[in-house]
Amino acid sequence: MIADTNPPFLRAYKAIIHEHTSPLPPPPPPPPANEASVDLPLIDLGRLIFDPVVCKAEIRTAAAEWGFFQVVNHGVPLELLECLRRVQANLFRLPFAEKEKGRLLDFAVGCYKWGTPTATSLAQLSWSEAYHIPLVSPQVPTKLKARRVIDEYAMRVAQLAYQLVGILAEGFEGGNFDNNNYIEENCRPSSCYLRLNRYPPCPIRGVHGLVPHTDSDFLTLLHQDQVGGLQLMKGGRWITVNPNYNALIVNIGDLFQAWSNNAYKSVEHRVMANPHTERFSTAFQLCPSYGTIIQSPESPSLYRSFTFMEYKLQIQEDVKTFGRKIGLQRFISSTSANDTTQP
Repeated sequence: MIADTNPPFLRAYKAIIHEHTSPLPPPPPPPPANEASVDLPLIDLGRLIFDPVVCKAEIRTAAAEWGFFQVVNHGVPLELLECLRRVQANLFRLPFAEKEKGRLLDFAVGCYKWGTPTATSLAQLSWSEAYHIPLVSPQVPTKLKARRVIDEYAMRVAQLAYQLVGILAEGFEGGNFDNNNYIEENCRPSSCYLRLNRYPPCPIRGVHGLVPHTDSDFLTLLHQDQVGGLQLMKGGRWITVNPNYNALIVNIGDLFQAWSNNAYKSVEHRVMANPHTERFSTAFQLCPSYGTIIQSPESPSLYRSFTFMEYKLQIQEDVKTFGRKIGLQRFISSTSANDTTQP
């Protein structure tokens, strides 16, 4: 008997699945004729050498208007991306029981997660599994080639993230980086992590691979395969992002929105599960230490000062109470809140 590699979604979430679906779901309807799909703004980072002023302006404009953009000539070799994808596929194709035990490739116990333990409805369920991998390597150098591939990729995207944050921070008032050390001092490798994602085929129509959310970090760098499924909210509707295997997607997180005083926006996004094909993606998340104070250098600030730990705890409390993240709305300054009530 061949061990199953997929998490037991149907068994674990039987109650909410049966509550919201018929025993034999109808086949998915064809996509609406007016369904929007887009190519994200594409930035060639090679132009930072030959035309830096214009290139940096394009990065800031995309971050301000979209909250998402994609970059090429990003410094991550295609060979490394392909090697990482093979490593990732092999990790997820291990038996589920082995994945759940942990300690794979020097990963800590608890780094493997799947589904949504707090889900009380189908709308709250993420049909996906993931490895959350701290960037800090083990004290003893690993002999495992797969782990070395993961660490090399993490190192390269971390360097790119610091570069992009510096460019973006120069673009809002007060963020001209005499404060430049703020990110590097507070977002050290020990607080950042890599998330390897797999979205198994889902037999139930309309289920999320990843529920709608915003990222609770400064910046996320994402590489995805060609399957597609990423959608973001723009202009009051969901639009599908066309995949580009050669590009890295960059998106603004909640902390950057607060720090930039809304110069850049953390945009809601989601992943739709595919009924037939598995999907892989890899996300690097630039996070600060839990004690880091988030406060815009601009005055007046739209958000009150808070620590990253305070933010994370509030999210956990809201998810437990309401089944969803509320996010930055919880941290609007009293002055800004009063201003919004005035005619």
